[in-house]
Amino acid sequence: MSFTLGEMRAAAEAGTVARVLVAAAQGSVPREVGASMLVGPDWMSGTIGGGALEFDAIKAARRALETGADTLKKKPLGPALGQCCGGAVAILIEIWNEERLSAISGSVVARPLPGTDGEMPLSVMRILARARSSGAAVPAGIVDGWMVEPVTKPQREIWVWGAGHVGRAIVGVLAPLPDVAIRWADCDQARFPKPVPAGVETLVAENPAVLAPLAPTHAEHLVLTFSHALDLEICHRVLSQPFRSLGLIGSLTKRARFRSRLKALGHGEGQIARMVCPIGDPALGKHPQQIALGVGAALLSAQRDAIAAKDAAG
Repeated sequence: MSFTLGEMRAAAEAGTVARVLVAAAQGSVPREVGASMLVGPDWMSGTIGGGALEFDAIKAARRALETGADTLKKKPLGPALGQCCGGAVAILIEIWNEERLSAISGSVVARPLPGTDGEMPLSVMRILARARSSGAAVPAGIVDGWMVEPVTKPQREIWVWGAGHVGRAIVGVLAPLPDVAIRWADCDQARFPKPVPAGVETLVAENPAVLAPLAPTHAEHLVLTFSHALDLEICHRVLSQPFRSLGLIGSLTKRARFRSRLKALGHGEGQIARMVCPIGDPALGKHPQQIALGVGAALLSAQRDAIAAKDAAG
């Protein structure tokens, strides 16, 4: 895990946010160093796991929001919280806002732990220099009283077309995943939930299909608007440009009709075959959450298979 700047900035748009981070760990612990969650006065996003650990950390984060002070707490999970893991963690709680985020640049973020005084140590300077010069991977961890984390950009960009019940369920499942950026398009801002999950960018146009050219070549599209005609136009535009994947909500009958209409619009059989319809796992059911779980599993499986194929080739 690492410092995801896009999610942090999205969360901080509403004001101030507390970030709860596993800064160090020993023995058996629920989550790895670098795992984090965001906490607001009446909301939270992400998880550091551990049940009692997380419950305690959320309370501490909300106290930190009131005082505005960063804190570092070391917790032996068994004696302090009655957990069976048996390990120990250091939980760093930091208060972030737009002003503090604007000071971050580069691929690594480093800052002194609460109570640490003095200039940046040479060991941290060397880590930053290596990251700048060679792009070397930097693991999250505490180095001589400073917290050091890599700043990452999402590796996958998913475009969700439609903010109805299924769109909301899918975004709810996908938004917490690491390394995923979500662009969510619809015809009216009022159709999106309040609040929109942290890190999700909403796009609005009277005809959302006109937004398709904005999607990068590696975008993964999920088309599920309220209109079959709009679904068709979005699929037509996506198939007319480079893309990674295209999924369409619907039945086998809808797929057959769309294949025929897309062929009439000039798309070849090979290109049309890249469109997956229905999305998810139909055996799970048609409830929005059931569809969303199937879609999430399919996307994760595709990522796992891509990594395995890359490893096999290399």
